[in-house]
Amino acid sequence: MSSNAAPWLYLASQSPRRRQLLDQLGVSHRLLLPDAHEDAEGLEAVLPNERPEDYVQRVTLAKWEAAQHRLQRRREAVGHDWEVGPILCADTTVAIDNDILGKPADDADAASMLSRLSGREHRVLTAVVVEGGLRLSTSHVRWRVLSADEIDRYVASGEPMGKAGAYAIQGRSGAWTERIDGSYSGIMGLPLFETAELLKPLGWHF
Repeated sequence: MSSNAAPWLYLASQSPRRRQLLDQLGVSHRLLLPDAHEDAEGLEAVLPNERPEDYVQRVTLAKWEAAQHRLQRRREAVGHDWEVGPILCADTTVAIDNDILGKPADDADAASMLSRLSGREHRVLTAVVVEGGLRLSTSHVRWRVLSADEIDRYVASGEPMGKAGAYAIQGRSGAWTERIDGSYSGIMGLPLFETAELLKPLGWHF
């Protein structure tokens, strides 16, 4: 990236919400998605007795390191298509009773997660890494009590799949949310304050 060029970065994430949030900040970005042979899901495996805070930071750093190697491989193969640039990675997890609720494996798993969150407060942790610098956002979310029918209808909508904790705060579950203490954008998947703080030293102005 030349000193007089407009800043941009690689986003190593398939999340459309993270793209939307970077657009909200006015951050130009290009996708740097995993190759077919990469075990992206394997990076998200939980270690024995791992705390949610440690887990989300470890996974995010692992994703960033994998993205660094990915960019290097692509530059060696077709360098003219892959410029040098900073890489942003993020990971979000939901925790309740210090248990990590990742992405549901199936409908039954999603319904089980939603039942645990019903009527209780939980934490949403999102870590962000840019050029090796890491920030962690922790938010507390409380839901009202959900009926079995509400859970079944939400699972049937398909929205829980692929989401940590089996829900998307910007989706239908927003109607259940009594209180948020923390970062709404962090719950979505990319905390804007922490992200902006990481980007300022690289030439962005907010």
